[in-house]
Amino acid sequence: MKRIRIVRHRRGETPHAVIDSVAGEEPLEIRVDTRPIAVVMRTPGQDAELALGFLVSEGLIRRTSEVCEVRPNPRNTSGNSIDVLLSPEVTVDFVRLTRHVFASSSCGLCGATSIQSVRRQFPPLEPAPVVSAETLLSLQDRLRESQTEFSRTGGLHAAGLFDAAGRLLAVREDVGRHNAVDKLLGWGFQEGCLPLRDVGLIVSGRVSFEIVQKALAGGIALVAAVSAPSSLAVEFARKNRQTLVGFLREGRFNVYSGTMGSTR
Repeated sequence: MKRIRIVRHRRGETPHAVIDSVAGEEPLEIRVDTRPIAVVMRTPGQDAELALGFLVSEGLIRRTSEVCEVRPNPRNTSGNSIDVLLSPEVTVDFVRLTRHVFASSSCGLCGATSIQSVRRQFPPLEPAPVVSAETLLSLQDRLRESQTEFSRTGGLHAAGLFDAAGRLLAVREDVGRHNAVDKLLGWGFQEGCLPLRDVGLIVSGRVSFEIVQKALAGGIALVAAVSAPSSLAVEFARKNRQTLVGFLREGRFNVYSGTMGSTR
């Protein structure tokens, strides 16, 4: 969050200068064994979680034993570069990784070949945890109450992990909804909780293919969104046995994938 001077205009009032809060956005270079693999635009904070979650969603790491250290890049004084040092037994195809990351960041995993590669990488899931309709309907308000930075800036997305009783286990905010999900995957990785079989994911706003793919990478079989899913998100969720809920707000929701048997 940053504090800046703005000029506020309101009907019937004289424009006047005030100090306001805006969401922070800065690049983060993610390096694996000191080799740059991606640059993401993110809200600073929980950078280690973001880097680890990003690598989980790319299928590079699964267990905490595969990571030796996560540290700021010692040659970068801005704090916008982070190193993930892997265990010697982890083999990294840097050519495949960097090409795939470039495609996903520039055009959302372009083409059927990339999508099929993702599907092969992560197997379909076990059925989603049983969550009551009333529990689902309570989640939007709980997520909103946990969005402390959004309350100050109005400019951040949120993602949260919840259990079958509707308890929010972790919430992360970021200018990028996919970054917020990566931060949650990184949290789960650090806690040794992956795969996250017994929890659901809720995201503010819409849900894209990339969100359900990241949920699949984390072992999450239930994804709920405050707004609409994309057609590719629905297709992907159905093929991988994920329950996908959209328009979860104002006392209603739609089930796009899975059945009410998973959300009764």
